[in-house]
Amino acid sequence: MNLRDIKKDIDYVFSAFIEDCTIVAAVNPKADSDVISGLYEEAVEKYNDLRDKAAVKVEGGKKAYFTALSKEICEEVDALYDKLSAAVKKTVAAK
Repeated sequence: MNLRDIKKDIDYVFSAFIEDCTIVAAVNPKADSDVISGLYEEAVEKYNDLRDKAAVKVEGGKKAYFTALSKEICEEVDALYDKLSAAVKKTVAAK
């Protein structure tokens, strides 16, 4: 795993998440727009944070650093998807 791959992973997973939020908002107009907007903002903040972490000059142990960063990317996106899923379930239950 190298820096270029990490940056591509960050770009891909967060753009996919934002696209999924957009689809949820478009397909389900009863979805809470405040929750979806909050998820957008949270995703952008996490994206910026992870890109900053990827841009740090790493002395020694690059493989361990990038492996930990890759794991953090997965955990952050999983947490966001859990929140999106909860919002969708809440909307479906309210019908």
